[in-house]
Amino acid sequence: MGYSARRGFTNGKVSGAQRQAEIQAKINEMQAQMAATQAAVEAQEFTASVGGGVVEARVNGKKEVLSVTIKPEAVDPEDVEMLQDLVVSAVNEALRQAGEAMDKGMDGVTGGLDLGAFGL
Repeated sequence: MGYSARRGFTNGKVSGAQRQAEIQAKINEMQAQMAATQAAVEAQEFTASVGGGVVEARVNGKKEVLSVTIKPEAVDPEDVEMLQDLVVSAVNEALRQAGEAMDKGMDGVTGGLDLGAFGL
């Protein structure tokens, strides 16, 4: 058994404080990796087209709609509802892609660990 003025008597085992410091360091590292991954995904753009390419939506990783492109042949004054449905479908698909990319990136950092149990 050794003695240290800072740690007192030790028997060669890692103390609770040392273990806690190691865990905190790992948490800090994971948080930094998560922030970097989030920034990388947020900088990406995702595009989805529907209706054979007549409606296209572009979003970023922050899930903000950047643009919606509608080809003239998609515009039928007699069937506005179909055009509305196509726009909604394109936007939802692009947002789904962005969400999937964020989930995949975070799973890579956390190793699939469910952080919801920790309120994260």
